[in-house]
Amino acid sequence: MVRAPSETEAAHISASAGSPRTWVVILAACAGQFLVMLDVSVVNVALPSMRADLGLSTTGLQWVLNAYSIAFAGFMLLGGGAADLFGRKLMFLAGLAVFTLASVAGGLAQEGWQLLAARAAQGLGAAVLAPASLAIVTSAVPAGAARTRAIGTWSAVGAGGGAAGGLVGGLLTDLLSWRWVLLINVPVGALVLAGAAVWLTESRTDQGRRLDLPGAVLVTAGLAAVAYGVVQTEQRGWGAVATLLPLCAGLLLLGVFVAVEARAKAPLIPLGLFRVRAVSAANTAMFICGASSFGMWFFMTVYAQNVLGYTPLKAGLALIPTSLSVVFGSKLAPRLMPWVGARNLAVTGALVAAAGFGWQSTMTADGTYLSSILGPGVLMMAGIGLASTPLTALATAGAAPGDAGLVSGLVNTSRTMGGALGLAVLSTVAASRTAGGTSPEALTEGYALAFRTGSGVLLTGVLLMLLWLPRDTSDA
Repeated sequence: MVRAPSETEAAHISASAGSPRTWVVILAACAGQFLVMLDVSVVNVALPSMRADLGLSTTGLQWVLNAYSIAFAGFMLLGGGAADLFGRKLMFLAGLAVFTLASVAGGLAQEGWQLLAARAAQGLGAAVLAPASLAIVTSAVPAGAARTRAIGTWSAVGAGGGAAGGLVGGLLTDLLSWRWVLLINVPVGALVLAGAAVWLTESRTDQGRRLDLPGAVLVTAGLAAVAYGVVQTEQRGWGAVATLLPLCAGLLLLGVFVAVEARAKAPLIPLGLFRVRAVSAANTAMFICGASSFGMWFFMTVYAQNVLGYTPLKAGLALIPTSLSVVFGSKLAPRLMPWVGARNLAVTGALVAAAGFGWQSTMTADGTYLSSILGPGVLMMAGIGLASTPLTALATAGAAPGDAGLVSGLVNTSRTMGGALGLAVLSTVAASRTAGGTSPEALTEGYALAFRTGSGVLLTGVLLMLLWLPRDTSDA
């Protein structure tokens, strides 16, 4: 039977926090997180090829992205609880196995519905894998500077995975086919599975907690319905029955979810946890950052291809500096936090990102690489990287040790749920300005409005952080 570490074992873990084995454990956990975040964005540049091969509609293309993100976000809380209850190593391996098998199914899909089902299954595997990966990191390293560095590494690798999606997808689509943006996960996943089985040690918090499957289904269905309703506005408008019905149904399901959680003996997420200032504020801020940053990758990729005429490979190469900047920001953050404080750094990062979004909104149909992709892209993602690490540190510092997996899942849920809904909203905003136009000028106007909206969302987040976030992890 797996048991929680004793005090003696915990002291041994603390003493060995800087050992090579500890960092191998962190590396294995981060590799899983890299795959999870890579698949959020890797399909972007392959969407035109998928559409031509499988006959997907415009709405179907958007659900190639949202089927993954919504399943990922909706079941991540369940995954976090499972990691605490059944063991972080076991859930890491199980989630990675499901994710890898679903990648095989997606890469071999012959119909559009098969691809969407595989993407949803990938999201389910990712929902188990991601919170287990962060819980492994936080349980392997004691609280303090070492854990902050470890979280910074985890954040940087995850951010790098999301940022590398354009490059990896472009390379594979141009050199092989769109199917390899999914099949590439198979050899990598198998390698990480083998390494994790050998190097990871089991840990869990046995508190007699049960898993709340009804809660997970309710929140996932509610989120999916709201996202579907928002997507419908592109063609039907906000007042159409086809829009209002799923929106109202989604909000009703989310309301039922809250009511069920308030009365459940073993809720998916104890609502009392949101009374912890650091947890509630940091997750709300993470939701806002995700709402803008996920859409950024989508719009930058389609702008490069649909307006500037880049090939998938050239678009991926063009975004390499942007990819590096988010990793740089995530790795720089732990060094700055002791000097400026977690809250101040998160605010600074969001302001830098908002400036980048504002710059990007000045894009033109004949823009240059330096002014329309490189400069604003580096600012946007460096800012997001600077903000993510302190927000993650604040959220996890505010949780009890037994809730490590649960709060880890909540952090990822907030970011990904924000990304799914943010992409739907920003796509609708862009479509409202484009008004069906397909010329480079019309498309650029729509994309620019989406970036202006994203800048406004981030500035709203800055105000929220100033008023709500605790000043540092010690005040969480």
